[in-house]
Amino acid sequence: MNLVAHLVVVEPLQRRHCADCRQGPLPLLILEFNAPRCLDCADLGHLLFLPRGDTALTRRAREASSLWAVVVRWHKRRKRYERQGLLVEEAALAVAESACLADAEARERRRARDAVRRAAEDVRFTAAFAAAIAALFPGCPPERARTVAAHASARGSGRVGRSASGRALDEAAVTAAVRASVRHVDTPYDALLMAGTPRNEARARVAETIEGVLRGWRTAAGG
Repeated sequence: MNLVAHLVVVEPLQRRHCADCRQGPLPLLILEFNAPRCLDCADLGHLLFLPRGDTALTRRAREASSLWAVVVRWHKRRKRYERQGLLVEEAALAVAESACLADAEARERRRARDAVRRAAEDVRFTAAFAAAIAALFPGCPPERARTVAAHASARGSGRVGRSASGRALDEAAVTAAVRASVRHVDTPYDALLMAGTPRNEARARVAETIEGVLRGWRTAAGG
């Protein structure tokens, strides 16, 4: 770690006292000619400690501060000094905090706009998916078609409606969504699984019922 270009303040591991005013033990000190001095005696007592962790805040506070210092602590196991944060001027920290707050507010406004846009896109896509179901299965009750579409196309669900073929309203994807709904709603499939029936066997036992419902919906308009 290169500290040559910076004022370096040490967070000591042992009890140290200022060589000038004898104040101590010191939470922070600066070494001058190998002698510890408190921040007041080193003319750094007016600076505020900014812990590491927020990169943007640290960068802005450092840039705005005419006087600043790096705070380090010796790591025994790694045998090296590690940064703990900065000492910066109070006014500089206030400027940095205001700038970061403005950024956070801008990001929040952008997130809100994106959420509104995504919600509108989801409404349009769910309606299109429901219309595709109605076209393939005119006998499917309209409310059921909307329910199937909303379930299959939920953002982030990983369901068939969010797949590439689902977004393209591919016939196979739309049919798969309807078939899945019938399996869970109109057959004892879920009860079979809960009773310990292997999934493949449970699917085989309800397959005929599913195909019967699908045949009816394909041919019976409104029924």
